[in-house]
Amino acid sequence: MLRYTIRRLAQLALVVVVLSMLLFAWLRLLPGGPVSALLGDRATPEARARLEADLGLDQPIPVQYWRFLERAVTGDFGTSTGVQRGAPALEVFLTRFPATLELSILALLIAVAVGIPLGYLAARRRGSWLDNLSITWSLIGVAVPVFFLAFLLKYVFAIELGMLPASGRQDTGLDATRVTGFYILDGLLTREFDAAWNALVHLILPAVALSTIPFAVIFRITRAAVLDVMDEDYVRTARAKGLAGMVIRRRHILHNAMLPVVTTIGLQTGALLAGAVLTERVFNIAGIGQAVAIGFQRKDFPVLQVVILASAMVYVLVNLIVDLSYALIDPRLRAR
Repeated sequence: MLRYTIRRLAQLALVVVVLSMLLFAWLRLLPGGPVSALLGDRATPEARARLEADLGLDQPIPVQYWRFLERAVTGDFGTSTGVQRGAPALEVFLTRFPATLELSILALLIAVAVGIPLGYLAARRRGSWLDNLSITWSLIGVAVPVFFLAFLLKYVFAIELGMLPASGRQDTGLDATRVTGFYILDGLLTREFDAAWNALVHLILPAVALSTIPFAVIFRITRAAVLDVMDEDYVRTARAKGLAGMVIRRRHILHNAMLPVVTTIGLQTGALLAGAVLTERVFNIAGIGQAVAIGFQRKDFPVLQVVILASAMVYVLVNLIVDLSYALIDPRLRAR
């Protein structure tokens, strides 16, 4: 197990290096470039040449990439030119990442808490009204764009009914103590439970909107996996031996059906980070999704570099955790 973990960590490092090369080249092929972002399109050729020399952009691409790696290792990704002008790009990411992670975790919890039980029940009652209704619901969840559902939820529950907040992470007049940047966790740590509840209420609508696609995928994978396991010989043997129905469902069906579901949950984590771009814009949440959108609009290449690279590292780490969790679910992998 230790050897497998070390090998996967080495693969992770290689993936990050290759990704950094592709990201570095792609951002420099975009129209405009950092010089235009800093000086504007009407800058004189002399000013552009002087700034390119100051930034090292007049050097060969391999030299630029090596200098980028040297600075990145120390946490220096440059200075923001648009999202938060003058601030270090890494600081912009660290300030905004808790908002996106908090939203993504709640959305994933909703998708898992609804998708797995519903997929299991739909498989057990295959062909029933519950099964057909659940499949239809999952299809709608995949087909409806996240931004449209976000606007719809915001209009109905925030504007028309006034039940939930329309935007932001907390009420502007709320004097809450900041510790970690995770507003719910901060409220719990400082025993400001009103602040924690206020932050949770603000997350409900964006989390529901963001969870629709992961829910649909998790539901369908769970349903298909349970149906496959229910037809296995060892399940029929367990029934023939007279084992209790609860034991068969928990130990033989649900346990063995979880392997593809765990894989799906890991993959959906990356999809949540990508979908947060639209959700955060609709609900005005100052997360990394909003930073990416503003970064593209204002050509803030330092922020785009650190946000995209860090998000990819999170995605790769999550998949590593998923792979390692296989051994906890399937004892055969531990034997190998």
